[in-house]
Amino acid sequence: MDQSLSATQAATEAPEAPGAPAGWRARAWLRLEPEPGRYRSGATAPLKWQRAYHGPDQRLQLPLLHTAGGLVGGDQLDLELEARPGSRGLLTTVAAQKVYGSVGRFRRLRASPRWARQRLGVRLGEGADLEWLPQELVVYADGLVEQHCRVELAAGASWLGAEVVRLGRSAAGEGLGAGCWRSSLEILRHAPGGSRWELVDRLSLEGEALASPHGMDGQPVLGSLVWAAPDGLSAAALAQLAGEARAARQGLAGEMAVGGLQQGLIARYRGPSSQAARYWFTRLWALTRRCRALQPPQLPRVWPFQEDPWLPEGSA
Repeated sequence: MDQSLSATQAATEAPEAPGAPAGWRARAWLRLEPEPGRYRSGATAPLKWQRAYHGPDQRLQLPLLHTAGGLVGGDQLDLELEARPGSRGLLTTVAAQKVYGSVGRFRRLRASPRWARQRLGVRLGEGADLEWLPQELVVYADGLVEQHCRVELAAGASWLGAEVVRLGRSAAGEGLGAGCWRSSLEILRHAPGGSRWELVDRLSLEGEALASPHGMDGQPVLGSLVWAAPDGLSAAALAQLAGEARAARQGLAGEMAVGGLQQGLIARYRGPSSQAARYWFTRLWALTRRCRALQPPQLPRVWPFQEDPWLPEGSA
């Protein structure tokens, strides 16, 4: 067994040694109401909701700030999001999230390496429309991070979620080292006839998987976008959307693939550029809006884009 697999296995199986420093335990919650501008929220340090604002379509836009500047081993973030029936929201983060190295950090304390963890729980009422588009996650060398997201949708609800992950600071010649990134996404759709799993997606990237052609193939950036679409979209409309999503790859570096869900779409990026992943996902975001005859999105004020990510008019 190579060193990276041994380190991450020890991180999950060995108990923490006495004297290991405690991490942050932070929680943020949000409840969107159907009336424009109405919501309730709360947060504990180092999480903080910023000032809400509205786009031209009156969709509530709310950025989340992590004031500590990054996560270390032992930190845990818990996010609870509820969208009441008929509500609409766009949630993002103020800056990229960083996860610092844990493997070897506690060696002098004779403690096992510790994981940074984030849990996201989402409940969408009937006809709710929620978009979760955080900025990039950067995992430094020897960082250990585990994410879990569970989304439950009532009839007619729509969920759009995306994430872009950079494994190591590749611009500085740094890889993930002995670190590990793990992700679990579960989407459960409720309907009058019963509930069904729309998607259960679990990924783990470490060790040999970073170089394997069945893993990252030596590339530093992974991105995933999932749209659990509302009721009423035909199979033909979803197939057309998938074709437009593939066409939206033009001019972008990296490998990009699109697949269908029973009622929605999943897109995956693997490549050298977090900017290319963000640009593609931004284009897909616009396509999901257009598919429902909604107003085109505008970039949130807190995003760092300095160029135009959109496709030329009529090219998709």
